[in-house]
This record gives sequence, structure tokens and C-alpha cells, in this order.
Amino acid sequence: MHHRSRSRSRSRSRSSNRSRTFVRSAVLAAVALFALGAAAPGQSAGRGLLLTVSGTENTWIRGVTLQCDPAPAGSHPRAAQACAALDAAEGDPERLAADGRMCTMEHDPVTVTARGEHRGTPVAWRETYSNSCVMRGETAAVFDF
Repeated sequence: MHHRSRSRSRSRSRSSNRSRTFVRSAVLAAVALFALGAAAPGQSAGRGLLLTVSGTENTWIRGVTLQCDPAPAGSHPRAAQACAALDAAEGDPERLAADGRMCTMEHDPVTVTARGEHRGTPVAWRETYSNSCVMRGETAAVFDF
């Protein structure tokens, strides 16, 4: 009987991992489809960025679109500030200016991604931070959504 419960536990774990993967894939697909539909008439859908923030083991995920050219647009709630931060970093998320905030040492990792184009330059970037406070402090308004 003990063997069966261990088997059930493994089965639940595999099922849970599959569910998380499916949910993550579905959310990313929905955000990507939204990004394609959000392009203005006459504007290339490939211009702009898809930005995501996800929790440990993808237990949750949020995504927005950001277009900076010709003007800040997309589903990002702070598009103008995010575009200004990216412009100051020459479109390289690795070079975003940290704001110097103090954060707790809490370990609750978040992973951010940026994919697409910023003002015609391809961007494919991913980084994991120890918690959301550190992430916001290191990425300015770009991942503040």
C-alpha cells in the first residue's frame, strides 16, 4: 500500500508539471496573439517587444506588449517610461539603469523575458532575479506591470 501512495504522488507531480507547462504555453500563446492583433493598421506586427514576468517554476506569468516606435504604445501600463528606460539603455535590457532601491533578502525568484525588436534592433533577453523588488530595482519601468 505504501508503494501505491508513492506512485500516486509521482503521478500527481508529473500531472502538475504538465499542467504548469500547458498553462504557461497557453498564456504565452495568448499574449503573442494579442501582440499580433495590437499592431496599428499599416504597422508591422513584428515591431515591438513581448515582455513577460513569471514566478518560480512558472506558477504564474504576466505578459505585455511594448512598442516604442514611432511613439510609446502597446498593453504596457507605463509604456512611455518603459520606452524612455530602454532608449537610455540603447535597447539593451542588460544595460537598464538600476534605481538603487533597498530590497529584502527574500528568496522568491522571478524570471523576466524580452523578445522582439526595439527601434529596429532585435532583442532576445532573459534574466532571473531573487525577488520582484530586486527585479523592479534593476529593470526600471520596463518590467513594472
